[in-house]
Amino acid sequence: MQIHALWFSPTGGTARVADCLLRAMGEPGSTVDLTDRTVDFSQIVFGQDDVVMIAVPSFAGRVPALAMDRLARVRGNDARAVLVCAYGNRAYDDTLLELSDGAKAAGFRIAGAVAAVAEHSVDRRIAAGRPDAADLAQLSSFAAALRQALEQEAGEPPLPGNRPYRQGGGMVPRATDACVNCGRCAAQCPAGAIDPDDPRQVDAKLCFGCLRCVARCPQQARVLPAEQYAAVCQMLQKVCAGHRENELFLPAEG
Repeated sequence: MQIHALWFSPTGGTARVADCLLRAMGEPGSTVDLTDRTVDFSQIVFGQDDVVMIAVPSFAGRVPALAMDRLARVRGNDARAVLVCAYGNRAYDDTLLELSDGAKAAGFRIAGAVAAVAEHSVDRRIAAGRPDAADLAQLSSFAAALRQALEQEAGEPPLPGNRPYRQGGGMVPRATDACVNCGRCAAQCPAGAIDPDDPRQVDAKLCFGCLRCVARCPQQARVLPAEQYAAVCQMLQKVCAGHRENELFLPAEG
């Protein structure tokens, strides 16, 4: 079974989860990077016989708005979809439900879904190293169940979440004095929010706090506002305590 992929993975955690599932489910097909702003997503077309994995991170319990906007341009044409959300050990709230709504609006049929824990993009001490070896083994077992559901065309799985979706939010990173104006952050920003001529300038209306610029700056010169970052980390240390498990959602039997 060949599985195509649409993924939105600003800092790599979502891609790692999706890649594990893809390789365990069958032969990986084409991959569309939903963070790539140079792609004309209206030209991405699938067909009824295709199987597509759609993978996103959970940002404050929601699908990143930019990912939803780009998914809306894709033409699913009744292709079957497996949904994946990666989250940082707190909760994924309405992410899978919102992703399901968006995928169906784009013409996909939902065959199954996975919520998987990945290292938190804001405070990387939370769920550090995840998905780890145990997670990857579990995701491989999920892949076998998803493959069976696809082969049986068993219908749509029930997914957790609420409508209206919860309120989202994010923080805007800034450049420090260590910035050398190399432009790497601007070139790789999914939203095009960073001025390529002056990377210290960020369009706060476009930035959605994905933190790719923080993760990929070779000078470690991009940071979140110190007071806001400290407060968020303090909150996250409380609400992200413990060990969350990965979850698999399949169509109900019968």
